[in-house]
Amino acid sequence: MPSLRSPVAPGAALAAGAVAAGLGLGFLAVLVLMLWITSPYPDRGPAGALQVVADLWLLAHGADLVRTDARGGLPAPVGLTPLLLTAMPVYLLFRSTRDLLAPGGTALRGGTAAPATGGWIAGGYLIMAAAATAYAAAGGGTLKVSLVSALVHVPLTVGLSVAAGVWAAAGTPAALLPRGPAVAQPPPLWAEGSLKAGGACLAVLLGGGLLLAMGSLLAHAASAQDSFLQLTSAVSGRLAVLLLAVALLPNAAVWGASYGLGPGFSVGVGSVVGPLGVAGYPPLPFFPLLAAVPPAGPGSPLTWAVGVLPVAAGLTLGWLTARYAVPVRAGRELSWSWRATAGSAALAAAGTGVALAALAWLAGGPMGRRTLAEFGPVWWQAGGAALAWTLLLGVPTALIVRGWRMHGAEPVPGAWTWSVQDRWALWEPRSELMRDLEDDD
Repeated sequence: MPSLRSPVAPGAALAAGAVAAGLGLGFLAVLVLMLWITSPYPDRGPAGALQVVADLWLLAHGADLVRTDARGGLPAPVGLTPLLLTAMPVYLLFRSTRDLLAPGGTALRGGTAAPATGGWIAGGYLIMAAAATAYAAAGGGTLKVSLVSALVHVPLTVGLSVAAGVWAAAGTPAALLPRGPAVAQPPPLWAEGSLKAGGACLAVLLGGGLLLAMGSLLAHAASAQDSFLQLTSAVSGRLAVLLLAVALLPNAAVWGASYGLGPGFSVGVGSVVGPLGVAGYPPLPFFPLLAAVPPAGPGSPLTWAVGVLPVAAGLTLGWLTARYAVPVRAGRELSWSWRATAGSAALAAAGTGVALAALAWLAGGPMGRRTLAEFGPVWWQAGGAALAWTLLLGVPTALIVRGWRMHGAEPVPGAWTWSVQDRWALWEPRSELMRDLEDDD
C-alpha cells in the first residue's frame, strides 16, 4: 500500500491555499474600493467598503446574504450567486492545487499522495475564509452573511475545487485509484468519449441559452436602458450595476438553456417563464437583465422555435460519441459494438443532465421574501429535460452515425470477437493494441 504522506511540504500547501484566498479577496477589494472612492455617497467609510468585499467574496462561494432593511422589518435573504463571481475562487483553488501537485504540467505519478496535499491547501484557504466570515458577521451594515449558509457552502466549494485540481494534476481519473494488478490498464476509451461528448453537448446548451438571453435583451433594449438609468444617477453606481450584470451573464445562460429545453424558469413564487407561455410573475425590480423577460401571455411560433436548441445539443452528443466509437487510424477501422456506442451516448446524456441540474441549482436563489423567494430554473426540471432530450436524440444519432462510418470499412481482424473486458479497456489510439496494429503497417 503506497504511503499517503504528501510529497509537498505541508507549510507550502497551507500557504498556497492562503494565497489563493488572498488573491480573490484582493481583487474584490480593489474593485469595491475603487467604486467607493468614486461614489458621491461614501456612507460608512472604508470599513463598510471592506465589509462589502467580505460579503461579496462569501457570496461567490455560495453563501447567502441577508438584508436587514427589508420591508416589514424582517430579514430578507439574498441567495442569487453571480456565477462569474464564483468562477474566480474556483479557478484560483483549482490552479493552485494543480500547479503545486504537477509543476510544469507534469502528470502526478503518486496519485495516492495527492489528497494530503489537497487537504493542506484547503486548510489554508479555509483559515482565510473563517477570518473573512468573522469580519463580515461583525460589521454593522444592512447586508450580512448568513453564518449557517457560509459554514455549509464555503467548505463545499473549497473541497470540490481542490478535488478537481487533484484530479487534473493526476492526469486521468484512474491515476487516483490504488495501483495494482486489477487496475493496471489505462482508463477506457468510452469514459473519455462520454466526457467529451457530454461536455460539448453542455456547451451547446449554455451557448444557445446565452444567445437566447442576449437576443431577448436586444429585443427589449429600450426597457433595459430605462431600468438601467432609473437605478442610479451616479457614474460609480451605474458602473457597479454594469459589472453586476456582466457577472450574472453565466446565470442568464443557464436560465436561457432551461427556457430552450422547455421547463423555463421562475421570476417569483408561482410564476412560469417558458416557450409555451409566460404567466404569474409579479412586478419585477429595476434591473437590465430582468428587462429581457418576455411579457405575460401564451407562446408563439417564435418562442416554440427555441426547441432547435435541445435538438442541436442531442445531435452534437450523438455525432461526437460516434466519432469515438469508430476511430480511424492507419486506414483501418477499430469499432465499438453497438451496445458500447449506445451505452457511451447514454452515459454522456446522463452527465449532461446532472451537470445542467447542478448549474440550474447554482444559478438560482431567493432575492427576498414572499413573491421574490424563487428566482431561476427548478434544478430537477432543467436536468430532467436535458437528460430526456439528449437521451432520445443522442443515442439514435450515435448508432446511425456509427453505422454510416462503418459502411464500406474493413474492420480490424478480431475487432468483433474481443471480450467485453478488452473492448472496454481501450484507450484511444495510444493503447498498446492500436500501437501494435500501426506497427504492422
